[in-house]
Amino acid sequence: MSTARQAARIPLALAVAANLACDAQRDDVADTARGDTTTAAAEVEAYALVRTVTGFSTPEAARYDGEQDVWFVSNINGAPAARDNNGFISRIRQDGTIDSLQFIAGGRGGITLHAPKGLLVVGDTLWVADLNIVRAFNARTGARIADVTVRGATMLNDLAAGPDGALYVTDTGLEFGVEGAQQQPSRIYRVSGMRAELALESAALNGPNGIAWDGGRDAFVIGSYFGDSLFAWAPGDSEARGIAAGPGQWDGIVILPDGRVLASSWTDSSLYVLEGSTTRKVVSGVASPGAIGIDPQRMQVAIPSLMGNVVDLYRVPGR
Repeated sequence: MSTARQAARIPLALAVAANLACDAQRDDVADTARGDTTTAAAEVEAYALVRTVTGFSTPEAARYDGEQDVWFVSNINGAPAARDNNGFISRIRQDGTIDSLQFIAGGRGGITLHAPKGLLVVGDTLWVADLNIVRAFNARTGARIADVTVRGATMLNDLAAGPDGALYVTDTGLEFGVEGAQQQPSRIYRVSGMRAELALESAALNGPNGIAWDGGRDAFVIGSYFGDSLFAWAPGDSEARGIAAGPGQWDGIVILPDGRVLASSWTDSSLYVLEGSTTRKVVSGVASPGAIGIDPQRMQVAIPSLMGNVVDLYRVPGR
């Protein structure tokens, strides 16, 4: 990406941060995206809206817990880089009712949670990416387990489990200071044994955001927020390789049981499917789509809308 193009993306991130601090309503932000007619109507209908869950505050990520048959949703509750200790995690039932809006809440019971983003459920542990710390909680009780500080990180974003049993977390590298937003190095960190280490630093990733392990590729699929590409990277490799291009500003990524890849894009408020090296739009009009999650039992994808303060659940059709 050229320097001029990259610089153009930074002000956009600043605008997003400012908007996230406001109580933007869904109707105000979604209408502008509904005029997109690039996706065939039949294709959009195939990914049918099941329900919309309301009541959140800047929801960034949704993750399904198959053991409890519930969804967890991270709520930034303000600006995405603010150390305000008011972030929280919600728990949702499958019928769309909120079991606990603040299942885990910053500032309550000795818990610190500033601007929670990516979530990952491993057994009975809920992992949360929170600025430069990966936090672990009991997924059943909400009790704090541990905090793992990731030294050198500026904005941890999404989490995925690797084949080696470790966690891998993206660092989008966006840092807010007195001079505004600055893009720092793009990195992937490895977390194991409650310790974090640098696994990859790559300018090519250009603000890595979503990450998911793809067994078919034997690699992680990673989305660039400041670039247009989706990448594949295996632990130990010195560089990531581009596997597809699209509108860019990629956020959430999930791997479906049949190997298809779903990715959300802020550029045109849409959800895409990656088949081979081709990205194809399948859902439009989801403003500011965050880190998506998949319920493989019901084949439903959850799409948080950060500025809409809702989570949409869509049915995912078969091939």
